[in-house]
Amino acid sequence: MFNIKIFFVIAVSLFGFINISYLHAEEKKQVIQNQNLPYTPVITPNGSTMPWTLDKDGAKVFHITVGKCQHEVAPGMVINAWCYNGQTPGPTIEVVEGDLLRIYVKNELPEGTAVHWHGIFLPNGMDGVSGLNQKSIEQGQTFKYEFRMKQHGTFMYHSHGDEMVQMGLGTMGFLISHPQNPTGPKIDRDFAIFLNEWFVEPGTKTPNTSIMTDFNIFTFNSRAFPGTAPLVVKTGDRVRVRFGNVGQESHPIHLHGFAFNIVSTHGGDIPLSAQWPETTVVTFPGQTRTVEFVADAPGDWAFHCHRRHHPMNAMGHDAANVLGVNQDDVKDKVRDLVPGYMAMGENGMDEMNYMQMKGPENTLPMMGGQGQFGPVGMGGMFTVLMVRDNLKDYEKPGDYPHPKGTVSESIEQNKKDDEGSGKDKKMH
Repeated sequence: MFNIKIFFVIAVSLFGFINISYLHAEEKKQVIQNQNLPYTPVITPNGSTMPWTLDKDGAKVFHITVGKCQHEVAPGMVINAWCYNGQTPGPTIEVVEGDLLRIYVKNELPEGTAVHWHGIFLPNGMDGVSGLNQKSIEQGQTFKYEFRMKQHGTFMYHSHGDEMVQMGLGTMGFLISHPQNPTGPKIDRDFAIFLNEWFVEPGTKTPNTSIMTDFNIFTFNSRAFPGTAPLVVKTGDRVRVRFGNVGQESHPIHLHGFAFNIVSTHGGDIPLSAQWPETTVVTFPGQTRTVEFVADAPGDWAFHCHRRHHPMNAMGHDAANVLGVNQDDVKDKVRDLVPGYMAMGENGMDEMNYMQMKGPENTLPMMGGQGQFGPVGMGGMFTVLMVRDNLKDYEKPGDYPHPKGTVSESIEQNKKDDEGSGKDKKMH
């Protein structure tokens, strides 16, 4: 006889991801065979999607533990963070409009907390503001949040108790709700990127959450370039990118090589007649923005915040401005006081890109990363959209093979080559 439980699980699997680890072997087989999702699963670069189980009443059950963790910002830098399920941002919660959500939150922080479901319409007592809508979740306690998802779109979850410290140390994540009745063209690649900024004193590991404006580390999904994962797509893919921001700063995110449409905010979809083409989208604190475009131009395209200091890593903001200043007369005297001192900055900072000087322990170089043609000279909020023809494996895009004659190069070298070939012809 057909197992009614298997039938129920299969039916639900049509509307979202399901964590099948709790099922028996035959049930797993049935679910895997019927995992025909009506949407494209979200990719959180350098992150993950939160697993869930199905309760007897049809609720999707999620478990969140908030506690301390060690988080790698990029190779060579690890910070003391406060995380959801051991990571920041926390795993992306992915559901479908109409789902009943049951979310258990366990607090392993040394102080009380609560979780706010940012932009989501729900009962007031589930809104998650400590003291206003609920008691604080004290250390060691587990609270249950339960609500039906009435909307679709890009939302966020974050701490709403001691926000300055807890959010400043990383307690944030996406909650993405897919429409029950999707419209419009099918999305091939769907990415979610949290924008954030931190101040970590060079040589230390704990972010200073009291800093209001003078940040020195800027991140995509809590990673700084060259530690940011690329966004890999096939030529012709329709791409969606979702941005979230619960930090202090606004971030104008610019994509090279394409124009996109801004299609939604956390307040809802933007009607097609009201959408507009852009190459830069600004996401302010407390907002989400979603953009869509067709990746019809193969190549490696820069994707970064356009505030000048934000695609950089730690800098000394109180350093003297020595641009154009010849330091020959003083560098030896300074070196007597500071062994190993190197005069720099007279002709710009590009030399830092090549020197890769070792700084204090657990501190990233100001610029880093290698491209096909040499040092990229970026940091912070920077990554690459990799568009490839005939891509077979999203995990292995490889270098972009530039067609002949499409790469800018030195005209001086070309002249030398032409002169050399001319001499060869005269000799023969």
